[in-house]
Amino acid sequence: MLGDAFGYAKDGLVGRWKRWILLIIATIIFPLMMGYTMEIWRGKKPAPEPEQWGKMFIDGLKLLVAGIIYAIPVIIIILIFGGFAFFSAVQDAVLSGDPNYFTTNIDALMPLVLAFMVGLLIAFIVAIIISLFSTIGFVRMARTGSFGEAFNFGAILDTIRKIGWGSYILALIILFIVAGIVGFVLNLLTEIPYVGWVLWIILIPILIIFEARYICRIYESSGET
Repeated sequence: MLGDAFGYAKDGLVGRWKRWILLIIATIIFPLMMGYTMEIWRGKKPAPEPEQWGKMFIDGLKLLVAGIIYAIPVIIIILIFGGFAFFSAVQDAVLSGDPNYFTTNIDALMPLVLAFMVGLLIAFIVAIIISLFSTIGFVRMARTGSFGEAFNFGAILDTIRKIGWGSYILALIILFIVAGIVGFVLNLLTEIPYVGWVLWIILIPILIIFEARYICRIYESSGET
């Protein structure tokens, strides 16, 4: 899968400068790149030309909305724990009557900070669980053209069972590690004065196409079309 995804990205961009420039533009107008990702998830090989920009933009918006819906539980958890920590700290400051409460009572704030950190940990765990479903759900949405298929949990679970839970989780862990290393290198490039961000924008389409093709291969390993 890694070799196929890398070759797919390389063949899709290297030597195809017009396509590369168009995808750089699509990356800046990010719903377009999200729409192009949907095209890759549909199993098109080799990498498709970025065309039908209106359709790509709409597909990208659908993917963005689906991603936001999936993120709602994580957002709620962070707001609950963050809100509790914030309002508790403000209440303690008001009751103390000390205008310098936050600088003179650092120790008193530690339980609130700890509560917020616990909330972040819970949110992180929930985000991991959600990503197991959303990854397949997004590909199903791309393949079927139906927004609702992104949340068809029965079909999503059936697809994951066909892949195998162990194989599926391992494949995602490998993707996370590889993408994390590449992303770290790309972020280092941003530290280069003047040209760092330009290099990042030029190279990021390679990573996006690589990830999209890899996820596509994970889905296709279920035997579904």
